[in-house]
Amino acid sequence: MDEVKGSDGNPKRPDKRAERSRRTREKIVAAARDLFIAQGYGATSLQEVADRAGVAVQTVYFVFRNKRALFKDVVDTSIAGDVEPVATMDRDWFRAACAEPTGAGQLRAHVRGVRDILGRVAPIMPLIAAATATDPEIAAQWPAGPDPRYTVQRAAAQALTSKPDARRDVDTARAADLLYGLLSPELYLIFVRDRGWSPEAWEEWACAALTAHLCTDHE
Repeated sequence: MDEVKGSDGNPKRPDKRAERSRRTREKIVAAARDLFIAQGYGATSLQEVADRAGVAVQTVYFVFRNKRALFKDVVDTSIAGDVEPVATMDRDWFRAACAEPTGAGQLRAHVRGVRDILGRVAPIMPLIAAATATDPEIAAQWPAGPDPRYTVQRAAAQALTSKPDARRDVDTARAADLLYGLLSPELYLIFVRDRGWSPEAWEEWACAALTAHLCTDHE
């Protein structure tokens, strides 16, 4: 690995303060996620989050300001898988999936990546529903407009419909709808939580179903 250098040409020293801040944020988010899942959003206090994370409650307030902002970070981090401010469409797994030379290959990689996200998001889906129902200000933290999940699936569909094995009778809008519907958290929960499927079984089914609908050669 090449050595990172500063503007003066000398080796760049790691920013220890920034690294400490990142680790503190990760600890707080992980503690909050565990407590929200175990106790519920309303029943969890920031003091409990601080105690579990091993930090002062003032630190929690300093980093997140309030419980609503912390909850949004828990949701966003569950989707992303880390605290890095990188959008899903800019993630390596998404770009690699879209770069697959065939539609079938893209679907395999895409469904695998979505399965990872749903495995993290599924446990907090009931929390999101309950929290937004009891606290309208939480819902207001997410900007109005097109569903971000649909935006991601639409981008995947655009890449998919350009592949040589993509069905010519399925346009981008139709492909996006199929991806959006079959890879929804709600459907994932029906199979995995309610019907007891393993995440691997859900992935195999979702990939097979989408490939049959979107690709010409799926034998």
